[in-house]
Order: sequence, then C-alpha cells, then structure tokens
Amino acid sequence: MPTPDHSTPPLDGPPRRGSPASRARAGRLLRWFGWSVTGEQPTTPRAVLILAPHTSNWDFPICMLAMLTVGWRITWIAKHTLFVWPASPILRWLGGEPVDRRIHAGRVQHAIERFEASESLYLGIAPEGTRRRAEHWKTGFWRIAHGAGVPIIPLALDWSTRELRITPAMHTSGDVEADLRALRARFRAGMARHPTQFAERPEPGGTAARRE
Repeated sequence: MPTPDHSTPPLDGPPRRGSPASRARAGRLLRWFGWSVTGEQPTTPRAVLILAPHTSNWDFPICMLAMLTVGWRITWIAKHTLFVWPASPILRWLGGEPVDRRIHAGRVQHAIERFEASESLYLGIAPEGTRRRAEHWKTGFWRIAHGAGVPIIPLALDWSTRELRITPAMHTSGDVEADLRALRARFRAGMARHPTQFAERPEPGGTAARRE
C-alpha cells in the first residue's frame, strides 16, 4: 500500500490537528520506534474508526503517535477510571473522553446525535473492548455507524511489520453479523503483539458479535 501524503490537508477528509512541523516531529518519533503509517488517506469527514488487534498496553501510545503523525483529530472513548490526575489532562488533549462502562443506557444514541450535529468527526473505538482474548466483538461501534449513516474505517495495528495500516472504509449493510465477519477478516492473530490473545474467528457455534 502507498504511504499517505501528509504534506497538505485534503479539502475533504479527516478532522485535522497540528501543523506540518508537529506532524513531522511525531513522524520522526514514530520512525524511531520502528513504526510507519500506510494506506490510503480517507476522504470522508465523518467516520467510526476501529483499531485491532488490541492485546497490549503499547497499542494505545503507538496508535496515538500515528494519529499525531497523520494529523487526524480523533475523539476516542475509554473507561473513566483511566482519567485521573496527572494523566487526565494529557488523555483529554489527545482526544479522550471518559465513559463509565457500568452505564450502558443512551451511550450509542448520544454518539449518533454527536455525528448528526457535527460536520467533521472521527470517533475511535476498540471493538474488542479489552486487551484480553475476546471471542466476540462488542457491537456498539457498528450500531453508532449504522445509526449515524457514517462509514467504518478499520485501522490494523500490525506488530509483525510495525505498521499502522489504514484500510478501506466500509459502510454498514444492516446485517451486523455479516458486517462483523467482513471486518474481522481484515485482521490476523499474527498482527497482534500477543497473538494468542486475539481471536481471528468467533468460537464454533457462537456469534461474531456481543451487544454492548
């Protein structure tokens, strides 16, 4: 895949942050760690981003550094217990928003309404919902994308090649099981930092999804 051109922002595309200088500094640091960003630059200004495989604490800093390198402004959600001093201001600056996972009511609808009120929004979610092995993906990200009528852009964090790959956007079909199977097919256990903790397929006789 060709490396995205980050020299000038697209007329239509991801919400942007930073300057050419800040993106260059982030890129140098990313390369120092041995990583790169590959894939086609999206053209849509609104999307749900999913990142997988997610098996390590290192996945988050690598992903954030990659997003600073491409200059995308990402809003992402994480459990509220992470947002404590002194980390909280940094996490919020990076686009983080705390959510109490014990409270499910209204979270999907709230996200849909945010998309409806925004001309430009990239919402990042880890569909596995945990670093431990997850046989079934949570469906909240799919329900948000489907309800808001925005595409899903899968980001593959490949530790085997040290690439964060931007893969082509996919619009929901209305069939959550079929869509999740198609999305999961883009990822392999060999990409994960801890391959045994990533389930490439649901358990036999199970479903691909787990309602959030």
